[in-house]
Amino acid sequence: MPSRLRAALPWVVIVIAAIVATWVRYGFIEPPHIAYACEAGHGPWWCGTRNLIVLGFLSYGYGYAAAVAALVSLFLRSTVAAVVATSLGVVALQLYCYEAGAFALLIGALRLVRVQVDRAHPAVA
Repeated sequence: MPSRLRAALPWVVIVIAAIVATWVRYGFIEPPHIAYACEAGHGPWWCGTRNLIVLGFLSYGYGYAAAVAALVSLFLRSTVAAVVATSLGVVALQLYCYEAGAFALLIGALRLVRVQVDRAHPAVA
């Protein structure tokens, strides 16, 4: 795999996570007609999934997951850990867990850049 493509792939994954999280928030959680359909208790089959997603941000679960992933990425010099932290940060930001999401996005993105620089220029590390 060419080095430019290998360097861009983690960022593409993060952008895809951002797009999916944006759709979940604005296309699945916030529309009033979807909320009304699930309020009655006799809603469509996907109301259970929607309710689990809502419980996730009401309990700040996405924020906790993003913060833990950010801390893990600090100790592991891994592209995967950095991408997970950054992606969970984006998801947490979109799903109402702003503080931990911003923390994870910042730490994960900085760690990803550091890992990529270390791999591209081993003498700089």
